[in-house]
Amino acid sequence: MIDNKRLNYIKNVQNIVVKVGSSTLTYSNGLPNLSHIEHLVRQLADLHNKGYGIILVSSGAIGAGMGKLGLTEKPKSIPEKQATAAVGQGILLHMYEKFFSEYGKTVGQLLLTKEDMTDVTRSLNAHNTFTSLLNKRVIPIINENDAVVVDEIKVGDNDTLSALVAKLIGADLLILMSDIDGLYNSDPKKDKDAKLISFVENITKEIESCAGGAGSNLGTGGMTTKINAAKIVNSAGISMVIVNGDNAELLSEILDGKNVGTWFNANN
Repeated sequence: MIDNKRLNYIKNVQNIVVKVGSSTLTYSNGLPNLSHIEHLVRQLADLHNKGYGIILVSSGAIGAGMGKLGLTEKPKSIPEKQATAAVGQGILLHMYEKFFSEYGKTVGQLLLTKEDMTDVTRSLNAHNTFTSLLNKRVIPIINENDAVVVDEIKVGDNDTLSALVAKLIGADLLILMSDIDGLYNSDPKKDKDAKLISFVENITKEIESCAGGAGSNLGTGGMTTKINAAKIVNSAGISMVIVNGDNAELLSEILDGKNVGTWFNANN
């Protein structure tokens, strides 16, 4: 089904930020889900071929590091998390570079902290870097700099990071690929009658109350962080949509204006 508000908005979209979570990229043991990654890359490369600017915000560094180091649980201390991320980030980028190169695409990595988007000078430098990469038709791959970041300069989750990136570069659309189909009126894991909310015009207290708890054991965010991300981008005039990351075909459907996932409409 086509939603006219979505379709009218999509017609003017040029630059898209796509955030993909750990649950999409890795198995529960932390090892990479190569099939999902390859499918995601193929869809992103195809959208890039259509002329869209693509910015990928990717979780999975700690998850990939866990698999390499043989860990079964996410590290709890900051030094352990940073060490695991340092190992995993290289693995993650290598996989992306390999898969994207098969479709003739060049990628570039940016590891950011909160200060890179809040400090005036650093945010301007980051904006200029993004602009230069996009002008050269490079696909930036973004993650928080987990290997060195401390609480004082930590964004904390990639839902928020992707929203801040979208706002920083003035993107037209933020797509959050998650382990759920979108925002429901109640927890679908507990309520079999839960209904998917397909369109959110304004984020009200009622919408916020639909948010549940944290996500998987590999991720850091839940629906609350996604609604907060929507607030950030919607207030900047950017729409956002949440879809299930298990189906990368949904990326094309979103850009066709189809009624998939949960659409958070930009504030005018």
